[in-house]
Amino acid sequence: MPLEQIIVQTAGDPDKSGLFNNAAQVWNHTFYWHCLKPGGGKVPAALRAKIEASFGSLEACKQQLANAAVTQFASGWAWLAADGDRLKVVKTANAEMPLTGGLKPLLTIDVWEHAYYLDYQNRRGDHVAEVIDKLLNWEFAAANLAQ
Repeated sequence: MPLEQIIVQTAGDPDKSGLFNNAAQVWNHTFYWHCLKPGGGKVPAALRAKIEASFGSLEACKQQLANAAVTQFASGWAWLAADGDRLKVVKTANAEMPLTGGLKPLLTIDVWEHAYYLDYQNRRGDHVAEVIDKLLNWEFAAANLAQ
């Protein structure tokens, strides 16, 4: 089975929680590494238009993404996801992910402590700001949107 299918089929099943957690974390982390690139990148026109239609501006989208990442209690993820024709920011705990809620992930920020603690200690907000300002791979998000 494709990894995405395993994740969706095991989500919410207490008897399959180990399988779900491992499969989803492999998927989440693999996806996350594609969300980053040195120097970040420009937001492609089609994605920018969708962001502006959904959030009002790119800056508003970034603010919502940062807020989701900073306010996620304990370990988890902040996501930019497509919900039909609209984009939205969601946050998930532990191994959860937008696919299990019928959303299409476009970008994510890892807010598990292992993602930032060595460089930022308990300053999660500083980590999130650096990722958003300097590392987000908007071309990857645009490619996900187009799929």
